[in-house]
Amino acid sequence: MQIPIFTVDAFTNRPFSGNPAAVCLLENDLDEDLHQKIATEMNLSETAFIRKLKPGDDFTKSSCFGLRWFTPANEVPLCGHATLASAAVLFHIQKNTNSVLTFVTLSGELKARQVKDYIVLDLPLYTAYPQELKEVEELIKAAVGDMIVQDIRYSPDTKNLLVRLSDTYERSVLEDLKVSAQRFLSAEKTGKVKGLILTVKGNSNGGGHDFYSRYFAPWYGVLEDPVTGSTHAVLSSYWSEQLGKKEMLGFQCSRRGGELKISVRNDGRVDIAGQTAVVLKGNLAF
Repeated sequence: MQIPIFTVDAFTNRPFSGNPAAVCLLENDLDEDLHQKIATEMNLSETAFIRKLKPGDDFTKSSCFGLRWFTPANEVPLCGHATLASAAVLFHIQKNTNSVLTFVTLSGELKARQVKDYIVLDLPLYTAYPQELKEVEELIKAAVGDMIVQDIRYSPDTKNLLVRLSDTYERSVLEDLKVSAQRFLSAEKTGKVKGLILTVKGNSNGGGHDFYSRYFAPWYGVLEDPVTGSTHAVLSSYWSEQLGKKEMLGFQCSRRGGELKISVRNDGRVDIAGQTAVVLKGNLAF
């Protein structure tokens, strides 16, 4: 069997930065266990599988596809950067003729559209609610030690814990933070938290970033994800409320780094725009 596969760097316009995702185009249904085997083989934070929903569908002409995402360890319900990468494969490589693509996923229908040099994802907006410190104190200590924490929120939809560091800290403090997957896994074994978002307020004066973040998900087999669309569905809700803004610019300051343009809508959803760079085209053969 041969399956077309691509590696796409998402939320960047430069190769070898942003967040890489593998994207597979499935002409036919794949044996269920092969999804995970391929994702493990690719060993990127996410491998996406685009599938046709009806026999007559066409990657160039159809506007609606199935989409699933797998980490090297398991399937996940939402992945923004691999959705961006999937849309880039259809728009830029398959030359799909539609202005809007719809993906049927575990998180419902997600839409992607082209706007100039960007692809805009229409994602659900997830509220993060105030969280008691004592329930997550060990995990926060494992992550940031004795640093000053300004706010703690929890998103039940995504099982993400959002930890906002004090506004006295600069972006560099977040970037310089060293973390340990094993310490996270030892500190949180309840299954309540599946991802940890660390965030700090930015300085948007003069067109800078409104906020910065890093994201850790060792519970999914990913210590640090370079740039994460799905966490910005949580961060967008939080920072929009905190800053009183609907239009924001976020930057995820991992080693690779990536920028996200955010527009919070009034219908409980968020538009997250990013650029992409295709760095590999090939075929899986087995």
